[in-house]
Amino acid sequence: MQEPTHDIKPLAGFTIGVTAARRAEELIALLERRGAVVQHAPALRIVPLTDDSELLSTTERLLAAAPDTVIATTAIGFRGWIEAAHGWGLGEDLLARLDGVELLARGPKVRGAIRAAGLTEAWYPESESMAEVRARLLAQGVAGRRIAVQLHGEPLPGFSEALRSAGAEVVPVPVYRWLPPEDPSALDRLIDALRARALDAVTFTSAPAALSLLRRSEERGLREEVLAALRADVLPACVGPVTAAVLERHDVPTSQPERFRLGPLVQLLCAELPGAVRPLPVGGRWLEIRGHAVVVDGELRPVPPAGMALLGALAARPGWVVPRADLLRALPGAGRDEHAVETAMARLRSALGAPKLIQTVVKRGYRLAVDASG
Repeated sequence: MQEPTHDIKPLAGFTIGVTAARRAEELIALLERRGAVVQHAPALRIVPLTDDSELLSTTERLLAAAPDTVIATTAIGFRGWIEAAHGWGLGEDLLARLDGVELLARGPKVRGAIRAAGLTEAWYPESESMAEVRARLLAQGVAGRRIAVQLHGEPLPGFSEALRSAGAEVVPVPVYRWLPPEDPSALDRLIDALRARALDAVTFTSAPAALSLLRRSEERGLREEVLAALRADVLPACVGPVTAAVLERHDVPTSQPERFRLGPLVQLLCAELPGAVRPLPVGGRWLEIRGHAVVVDGELRPVPPAGMALLGALAARPGWVVPRADLLRALPGAGRDEHAVETAMARLRSALGAPKLIQTVVKRGYRLAVDASG
């Protein structure tokens, strides 16, 4: 039996968590356009730059004593620094100061922000890697040099400490600060969905977002449950290696696109989530089991959560009879009444639109009618 060709959207049937605070609407639109159901829970909030006294103090310090090198790490951060300085009446002074020093950019997007400000960068790495920036500086020698580093939401201890150990004075420039959300209820719901395996993937577009989710999980005593889900059942999709490192420190394997952008991140999900689904030949049809829906011969059919739980238990032992007691344990909150299995099974068959895909074995249980030829 040949597998059917179909043109359903690549993320149809999957539920994806989005932790982003910035550019969340853009990411959500990209995911929904490809068929995903999205659960959004900003893991962070951003302190407005003009309200950040620490940034003002650092800017005044750099104006009073010029650095030798300034490293810009994010486009939004660099633009925000210039805008905040203008708001304090220091914008022209800051631009004049930056025009007279070695200005390094982490990548092409940051370079664009630098040039939009009327400045010119001295160099940037094609890899967009801070490790490459560090290697260049250390190779040149930094002893006695004053280096200002624009942070991107959290300190860069490994980067800064390497420069300090080599004799540099490092001035952190905190252009924006991440704080936990004022109301954590949405994040709590996402954490609960994650540990319940109700999500197929979670996206992380910044290291602070991943840190925030883990910290909130720890506050609720759920960190190990969350990590277990991310290690085995829920795909953690990170925009790049800096973000991924937060999870990988906890032995969580992550997926990352080759280019550190939202578009490639979505394309990664479009490849990995459907790619992990193994079509089954069942009852003369092809069955694909996705997160909250089933594809039957190329047609997407939504299935209630109880039905998905039963189908998952049957698919774990394709072709074998699964006792009612085992199916009852798979049902969320079903208690001890095996009648709940019969009710959920009737609804599942109705949702599939093909009752013969699941066979009843009298006095024993149910089996997925896997074709012998498959």
